[in-house]
Amino acid sequence: MLGKEGRLFVLGYALAAIYEGPAANLRNNLNEVISSLGCTVQLQINNTRKAWRISVGPLRAVLKDLLASKDSLKAETQNITKSFEDLDDQVNSETGYTLENSMGLEGTARGGEMYRAVPSRYHLSTQKMYELKTKLRCSYVVDQAILSCRRWFDQKHKQCMQRIWVPLLNHLLCLPMKFKFFCSIARAMEVWCRSRIPVEGNFGQTYDSVNQSIHDLGGEFSATIDLKEEKQAWMLGLNTSWEHVSAELQDYVLQQEAQLEWTLGLLRVLLSCTFLLVFHASFSYVDSYNGDIRFDNIYISTYFCQIDERRKKLGKRTLLPLRKAEEKTIIFPYNPTMQALETKNVVRELVETVPVLLLLLLLCGLDWALYSIFDTIRHHSFLQYSFRSSHRLEVKVGGDSMLARLLRKTIGALNSSSETVVESNNMPCLPQPMALDARAYLRAALPMGLLLCLCLLQAFAYRLRRVITAFYFPKREKKRILFLYNDLLRKRAAFTKLRRAAIVRRAQQQKPPHRGLAAVLDRRCPLLRRWLRRRCVVCQAPQTPEAYLCPTPDCGAVYCQSCWDDMRRRCPACTPREELSSSAYSDSNDDATYAE
Repeated sequence: MLGKEGRLFVLGYALAAIYEGPAANLRNNLNEVISSLGCTVQLQINNTRKAWRISVGPLRAVLKDLLASKDSLKAETQNITKSFEDLDDQVNSETGYTLENSMGLEGTARGGEMYRAVPSRYHLSTQKMYELKTKLRCSYVVDQAILSCRRWFDQKHKQCMQRIWVPLLNHLLCLPMKFKFFCSIARAMEVWCRSRIPVEGNFGQTYDSVNQSIHDLGGEFSATIDLKEEKQAWMLGLNTSWEHVSAELQDYVLQQEAQLEWTLGLLRVLLSCTFLLVFHASFSYVDSYNGDIRFDNIYISTYFCQIDERRKKLGKRTLLPLRKAEEKTIIFPYNPTMQALETKNVVRELVETVPVLLLLLLLCGLDWALYSIFDTIRHHSFLQYSFRSSHRLEVKVGGDSMLARLLRKTIGALNSSSETVVESNNMPCLPQPMALDARAYLRAALPMGLLLCLCLLQAFAYRLRRVITAFYFPKREKKRILFLYNDLLRKRAAFTKLRRAAIVRRAQQQKPPHRGLAAVLDRRCPLLRRWLRRRCVVCQAPQTPEAYLCPTPDCGAVYCQSCWDDMRRRCPACTPREELSSSAYSDSNDDATYAE
């Protein structure tokens, strides 16, 4: 019950405490934030809707006034139609290029583009037609410039020939006046005609729209107000409202909570069956205790001490006190401290508990951090929405022109006044996070502390297993103790040979440095030797001033005083194996093991 089987039962309580404490509070705070976000977005939508309705109020009034004054607007639009005729004549004009340019030079292509095409031959849009006319006018200007340049060269050549009458000399000096090919440089302007036409890209579309509007003004004036609501998809492929997204998010959270509840319920059912593991471990220990004489046979009991005392009185070889190397494989049950074999097992059990401890610390830290963030938002995110609209507009248009009369009929409708006050705040939408008090954290940490205490108490609790089993099987316990005593006697007799391989390996690893910085520091700086000190090759105890250093060259093995006496003052690392004790020894793999 105090071992790893019983800790499974405590682990169930620890997980339940974590789930009901920081995990549940974390879930509640996240749900509160989701609700707060939904409320905030809905509040923004409502405020925007109110502001929009107030803003478009004057516009609706203007449109209604326009519908009421359609007869007067119709008379004014007739004047606009007459004014538009000048622009229409300019767009449809064919001046600025000759028929020869438009029809006789279709075969001449400059830069891969045919400029000299007849506009009326193809059905072109207004934009293309106007661009083509502009290109032809530009090309016409370039051609006229080239012709004017050539006439100038001819005129200058004629004047030069009249001034210089010396034959042959006049032809030579007037030769530059024959360079009329320079006039073709003007054709470079056609690149400008192609790439930088001074016509806006939407001129044709605008002209067509205005032209159509002017023609439509000639009909009966009527207007209707159509409002169309278009919902923009804030995500690609998704066109849903925030209410739908919020509902789906809450359903997903509830579904995950239900799955977690089901998992925890199953875990509670499984942990409730941990008592079966306790019974199984108990019966397994009893079976191994009676079946394997080496199983958990590592305790120096009272009967062991009695045997050693009796042999001491008879003058026979004894075992107590044990050597340092032997103490690492034996447990003294009355020792109040953990020993080597127990420490190793306890450390492994503590490492297995680390994930649960990290989970508790992570959830507690995350819960505290999120609460701090949400509480800061609640205290510093209060907003007071105050929408005040005081509208008073008076437009006066003077004059008797057509435009003035039209403006009085349209902009004059803006003469209106209104005053609106809309106030609201986001107090209902602020998150209300919940903080865990010290008692809640204590309830979550107590099972975890009990779990860690059980890991530490396991070393002492496991000593009771042998005592309880020996109470029911006293004869078996005597046989086990006798076997342990004889086995230790046999290993003590062959101790040197059994430990020789390990001693040689450690001695080679701890050879003093002969070269380099470490050797210089070892010889010249005695104060630094404490940082370079080695360990006993037998018991691995740190080197002390009383330690013995083997004087054999290339050996340098270190022995503490007691281990040197146990080695009978002979270094196994540099002594041949045949010269060591010839007592019988067995394989060290048959040592008794600690029952986990």
